[in-house]
Amino acid sequence: TFGQELRKAFIASPKHTWIAADYSQIEMRVLAVLSGDEAMLQMFKQGKDVHLGVAALVFNVTEDKVTKDMRRAAKVINFGIIYGMGINALKQNLGMTRGETQEFYDNFFKTFPKIRAYFDNVIALACAKNYTETLFGRRRYFSALQSRLPFIRAAAERQAANAPIQGTAADIVKIAMKKVDLSLQKKQLTNQCHFILQVHDELIYEVENDQVSTAKEVIKKAMESAIATVIPFPVEISEGKNWGELK
Repeated sequence: TFGQELRKAFIASPKHTWIAADYSQIEMRVLAVLSGDEAMLQMFKQGKDVHLGVAALVFNVTEDKVTKDMRRAAKVINFGIIYGMGINALKQNLGMTRGETQEFYDNFFKTFPKIRAYFDNVIALACAKNYTETLFGRRRYFSALQSRLPFIRAAAERQAANAPIQGTAADIVKIAMKKVDLSLQKKQLTNQCHFILQVHDELIYEVENDQVSTAKEVIKKAMESAIATVIPFPVEISEGKNWGELK
C-alpha cells in the first residue's frame, strides 16, 4: 500500500535497528477483563486466537471448521462491539443482509452475556455521573449524555461505552513506556536504546545493532508486566532497518 511504501522512507541510523513492540489484541483483552465474561477470559487464558474462538462459538462450529469468512466476520463484529457499531454499520462492514447481521449480533451477546451487561452498566453509570472511568480511575466526561436531542445522546452513549476500553488500553501503553524506560536504565541501555515513537498500542525503539537481542527481551518483559490481571497481555516484537519492515 501507499502507506507501507511511505514508511520505508523512515530509516534507522547507521549501525542501528528499529524494534517495534506491539500489544496483541489489547482492546479485546481489556474488554474481557472489564466485563469479567468467563467465556472470553477463558479464550485468552488458553492462548487462543480470539477472532477464531468467537467465530466458532457464534457460528456454533468447532474451531477446525471455521472458514476465513467466518473469522473475518467475527473480527468485524468484535471490533464493531468495542466501537459501538449499530446493526446498519455492521451490516455494511460484514456484507450480510440485515437479518443475518442481527442474528450474528444477537448470537454474540448470547455467547458472551456479561459483555452485554457490562455495556449496559457503563452507559447507565455514565448517564448518572456524566463520566466514565478507566480501570485505573482516569475519567472522561460526557456532557452530551444530557442532550435533549436523541441522536446526540445516542452518539454520546456509544462513546461512553467505548471510553473505558480504549482509555484503559491507552493507560496500559503509558505505564508500559515508563516500565520499559526504568528497565532500560537498570540494564544500562539508555544510551544504546532510544524510544522514538508510539503508534496506538505499539512502541518503537531505535537500538544499536549489538544490543538488539537484549533490548527486545527487556522491552517485551517490561511491557508484559505493565498490568497484572487474570489473563496475559502478550507483546509481539518485530525488527527492521526501516519503519516499513516492522510488522
